[in-house]
Amino acid sequence: MITVLIPAHNEAAGISDTLESLKSQTLPPDRVVVVADNCTDATEAIALALGAEVIRTVGNTDKKAGALNFALEGLLAGAEPEDMVLVQDADSQLSHDFIERATGHLAADRRLGAVGGVFRGAKGGGFVGHLQRNEYARYARDVKRLHGKCLVVTGTAALFRVRTLRDVIAARLEGTLPPGNGRGGVYDTSVLTEDNELSFALLTLKYRIKSPADCTLVTEIMPSWRELWAQRLRWKRGAVENCVQYGWTRVTRPYWGRQALSVTGILVSLAYVGTVAFALGTGEGLHIQPFWLAVTGVFVIERVVTVRLRGWKYMLAAATMYELLIDLFLQVVHAKAYVDAVFNKKKAW
Repeated sequence: MITVLIPAHNEAAGISDTLESLKSQTLPPDRVVVVADNCTDATEAIALALGAEVIRTVGNTDKKAGALNFALEGLLAGAEPEDMVLVQDADSQLSHDFIERATGHLAADRRLGAVGGVFRGAKGGGFVGHLQRNEYARYARDVKRLHGKCLVVTGTAALFRVRTLRDVIAARLEGTLPPGNGRGGVYDTSVLTEDNELSFALLTLKYRIKSPADCTLVTEIMPSWRELWAQRLRWKRGAVENCVQYGWTRVTRPYWGRQALSVTGILVSLAYVGTVAFALGTGEGLHIQPFWLAVTGVFVIERVVTVRLRGWKYMLAAATMYELLIDLFLQVVHAKAYVDAVFNKKKAW
């Protein structure tokens, strides 16, 4: 039995595309359940018209994680251990063979706890959307080169066995894992990035996680700098707080390493921008040094090669280094996330 759970809060604009992508699967799911979370638009009506089941949350104040826990509580009670659950965002469309390939990967490895997807950015969003599509193309390249090895099974689409999710619930109740919603739910409702925390949980329980290159999907991009800021601030702060939540363990060491690299990147960027500003402000001007020219050349090559999946036109454009704009933007976001985490600023979804 394969059940798809789609948490949805006012997703009328895109839910039909998501449900249609499930209808065209080479291995269709047995059930498609839209978890309508405090919807005030036509999400429920559209889902029902397209043949999906609809579950309404009751008194949920815990966003996506709370909606999923509500649905899973009933679903897992009557399921068989080897049944599978695909949790999919309402704004993501799977490739036609996603479920078939994902179930194949899961069936081939009994210690594989979750199979995620490699995503591309949807159309639209102007220049900021273009930058995100480049970013996602680079992520897809990295995952492919690592043969599906990933740090996080993202919430865009992830396939689990029922027995694996029950193991997570049991471990939360026993205290092996953080308590989640306080009642042993699959998802921890106290965090900003529930998919990142669940990845930590699975790895702590000695499961493996994977995002195979042949499991692809298209997901929504943020259409404005303001919305991208909010999304990435939540992602970064959530990742930092998940590391603190789990402490220093065999699982979290690589994640702590990435945070250290991130902090280093922020400091280097500050030093670079500050040096350039000082040189221009004092009238000394900029002087080209062979060493820094070589470093810049390496960086240009990296930008060009890593966007190859998008084609030669995008590779040529990347050589102009125009993407420094989003790089610096993300450095500022990361710095803000660290400051918010240190001073325990009120969290915002």
